[in-house]
Amino acid sequence: MGERPRRWRNDLRFATRSGELQATRRPSGDATHDATPTIELDFPAKIARASPPPPELLFALRLPTGRPPNFIGRNRTDWLVELPDPDGDAILRALAPDLAALARIEARGVIVTARATGATPPDFVARFFAPAAGVPEDPVTGSAHCALAPNWCERLGRQELIGYQASPRGGTVGVALRGDRVLLRGHAITVVKGEILAQE
Repeated sequence: MGERPRRWRNDLRFATRSGELQATRRPSGDATHDATPTIELDFPAKIARASPPPPELLFALRLPTGRPPNFIGRNRTDWLVELPDPDGDAILRALAPDLAALARIEARGVIVTARATGATPPDFVARFFAPAAGVPEDPVTGSAHCALAPNWCERLGRQELIGYQASPRGGTVGVALRGDRVLLRGHAITVVKGEILAQE
């Protein structure tokens, strides 16, 4: 008998502590299936509400004096700090926080963000520090973008944006706000291949 034809699934659903999460593969139209397809993840929004920060937060971030952040807020897990224009992008990229001091703040991590400079995407930039969770700086953080999406979509008056996480490794994340859900979009890189055989 010949090999059975493969049938590609474009969506998977996962049962997690946060509820059901869906991952959708957006086909490129290439019958051979592009090695770097766009994957869309569906997550609950993690809106950060304005909140007075602990005094040590801004000290630990080592932000320039005299330029208070545009916004400081907190959701269930993280602090969100939005830097002011016009040089917030440059300040964010040069940021060298005191990680030991950040680790003493009662939160999983701290998201620092700014409006991106330039006429082309990204629309915003961000970095995520979580030394209290054993991660000095995370390269690209999906959960952080669940807070960044509602913040920047409201600020910029759009429902779909492009973000760039400006860590040393860096990465681009497309975000779309859909009510109380956030869609995260990016390219996937295949690191493992395998087959699961199941009776139908």
